[in-house]
Amino acid sequence: MNGLIARWHRRLPVTGRTPIITLGEGNTPLVRADRVAKAAGLPPGSVFLKVEGANPTGSFKDRGMTLAISKAVEAGATGVLCASTGNTSASAAAYAARAGLRCVVFLPKGKVAAGKLSQAVMHGAEIVEVAGNFDQALVMANEAAKTKGFALVNSSNPFRIEGQKTAAFEILEQLGRAPDNHFIPVGNAGNITAYWKGYKESGAAPRMFGWQAAGAAPLVSGKPVLNPTTLATAIRIGSPVSWNSAIAARDESGGMIGKVTDAEILSAYRFLARSEGVFCEPSSAASVAGLLKLAKAGKAPSGVSVCVLTGNGLKDPGITARFAPKIRRVKAGGRMKL
Repeated sequence: MNGLIARWHRRLPVTGRTPIITLGEGNTPLVRADRVAKAAGLPPGSVFLKVEGANPTGSFKDRGMTLAISKAVEAGATGVLCASTGNTSASAAAYAARAGLRCVVFLPKGKVAAGKLSQAVMHGAEIVEVAGNFDQALVMANEAAKTKGFALVNSSNPFRIEGQKTAAFEILEQLGRAPDNHFIPVGNAGNITAYWKGYKESGAAPRMFGWQAAGAAPLVSGKPVLNPTTLATAIRIGSPVSWNSAIAARDESGGMIGKVTDAEILSAYRFLARSEGVFCEPSSAASVAGLLKLAKAGKAPSGVSVCVLTGNGLKDPGITARFAPKIRRVKAGGRMKL
């Protein structure tokens, strides 16, 4: 089974002593999105979607987790732990199971989408519910990480960033060039950090456009948000761990970090599913919502843009209830006009 460590080992901090714990992650589709381009007033062939929900556990987290777990095993860890809004816990649990390690996840009580929680449960994670938000859960995880033999696998773990940077390598290969603009959701800010690292190592410099939810936009306001609120649970984070590196990515690339409302996120979420055939989780749609918001203001950047969709739509199935279809019921064997 090939994964991204095997594919990119010369550009990753691994040696012949590093056991490769993989589920075949990476090599996700880059989908041309002409209807998104049209909606943004841009020419055909100018917008692409990096569909990270095609990773084994349904999110980009697998890119960093394969390396973080592999290095934990190499270091002799007996278990791993993390705080999570959902996707990190699902990925950590799966890769820990693959490696035969214990996995403990700290989750904000009642704030993790059902699809993600079910993954952590089925992969055998030991779940600790925290009566608070993600940032408070992360403080507890950091403290618990001092337990002998356990490795913290949140994005503060540098191996996570190293693994995630490979998505930038893939985009360069798939496009055959560097994009001019890179749109990405921002929560804990490890992913925008990783993509910028990957681009820089490749000699590329697209403008980085990060998008936070309006109710959880500390990088926009310049100060932590004590009680972040948004239906986009994966980016409901008030104090990003990778704050400084995200700002550096913005400034060094000449890009920006903005915010989109829940209504704008939901609109992009539905548009992607119905117009491009790509079903992502709501937080993922923040990247496209950001592009469309700039377009509405007459500020859509020219050139080729890549929008990262960080997770699969089945991660957060409860959101689809907001778009309940009209259902027609007929008797079996009856006739109906379409």
